[in-house]
Amino acid sequence: MYVCLCNGFRDSEIRAAARAGSGSPHAAYAALGGGVCCGRCVELAQDVIDEARAANQAAASVAASAG
Repeated sequence: MYVCLCNGFRDSEIRAAARAGSGSPHAAYAALGGGVCCGRCVELAQDVIDEARAANQAAASVAASAG
């Protein structure tokens, strides 16, 4: 699904940026080679980032407890 129409960024791209360490839409968009334009997507982008980071933390916890 497209999150940012101005840049053409999809949720999968924003998730990948979050997994690589981006914690905000501004950081994720910069990592993807763009920037926040109109700002309508910022709230949704932050939700996608938060979900991706929570999933990463949960996976890390499972891996740590299994190891």
